Amino acid sequence: MRSRTPKVLHDLCGRPMVCWPVVAALEAGVGDVIVVDSPARALAEVLPDGVRLAVQERSDGTGGAVIAASGQLDRGSAVVVLSGDVPLVSAGALEELLAAHGQSGAAASIASTTLANPSGYGRVVRDEEGQLERIVETKQGGDASDAELEIKEVNSGIYVFDGGALLDVLGQLTPDNAQGELYLPQTLELLRAGGEKIAAHRIEDERLVLGVNDRVQLARVRGLAQQAINERHMRAGVSIIDPARTYIDVDVQIGADTVIEPATTIKGATRVGSGCTIRCSYLQDCVLEDGVNVGPFAYLRPGTVLREDAKVGTFVEVKNSDIGRGSKVPHLSYIGDADVGDGTNLGAATITANYDGREKHRTSIGKDVRTSVDTTLVAPVSVGDGAYTAAGSVITEDVPPGALGIARERQSNIEGYAERHEEPSR
Repeated sequence: MRSRTPKVLHDLCGRPMVCWPVVAALEAGVGDVIVVDSPARALAEVLPDGVRLAVQERSDGTGGAVIAASGQLDRGSAVVVLSGDVPLVSAGALEELLAAHGQSGAAASIASTTLANPSGYGRVVRDEEGQLERIVETKQGGDASDAELEIKEVNSGIYVFDGGALLDVLGQLTPDNAQGELYLPQTLELLRAGGEKIAAHRIEDERLVLGVNDRVQLARVRGLAQQAINERHMRAGVSIIDPARTYIDVDVQIGADTVIEPATTIKGATRVGSGCTIRCSYLQDCVLEDGVNVGPFAYLRPGTVLREDAKVGTFVEVKNSDIGRGSKVPHLSYIGDADVGDGTNLGAATITANYDGREKHRTSIGKDVRTSVDTTLVAPVSVGDGAYTAAGSVITEDVPPGALGIARERQSNIEGYAERHEEPSR
């Protein structure tokens, strides 16, 4: 990845890559999830509650990773092994693989798929009867023969083992390969040599088994993940006008009959109600109730709440603020750390000056308030229900309900100024 960030911590549509297979396993009903980490424990902070960690003290391959977790495995249970860099595996695919494993009577099963370009993947070698014989790695020259490299069926890196059978052969792994590592697929050969049955279950959708080893592959996987996210929302009743130019994180929630126009990005844990319209805007970790209208070119930052039928218009930035029901911030404004009542209209270039150089302060704006253009509200300050502000005012004191706040110098005109202010010669 050419990065200081561990590969599996790179973001994939709002979720670290490693958390995609973790969430899939949890959704598939796996009762106990163990994630193998390096001694730096870089993954500990991003894992869901209840997920346990095992430490692989040295980087000695996939087999070494499973050995690191072996002390936490149950001999009497099925053990699913997933790769943190194969993020698009679905809960449905795991349920299908577990069912096939249970019906096969095998000690181990793998998920395989066929790729037109299998470069970089371990090849599935079958015997004359079509049964799985072994997996051949291809990470380094010499790992596989020329004939094996011609095989198109590949190992997805997804396995199911009977716990006891797995634990019995882990200690027999050897680093007899170009990498000098312990390869987990060798367990299949050991089980077969011991008379156990091993099976391969083919998954037709190759997207579920695509691995990530560089940023080109990450971009490809991100495109597929985003396509799936957008299609899920559209099938649930959301209109996405141009899915190829709409970016929605995996945990975003959107209600039916909402319309999302092109060049919109919705990130984090944002929740959008039904019947909203979002035009060419950027939203992050905010809440939009039903019937909200946003954009174009609006920026909703974390902590923003837009109540029912509120409007945030063109070139408006809102941060950590609650905009009341039916209230409008039509254009060219910054509203930060503010509470705005219902039915209020904030005129163009209304600004809440929320930072005094050391601390942030909140602004309180009541119901049915009307601020005129170029109003600056210097927090902490409050504007009462039904109040007004005059154009060009810098409000530093509270405005009582129903009052007009005026805070500006009286205009004075200097006669003949243009004649005295001649342009200098060049």
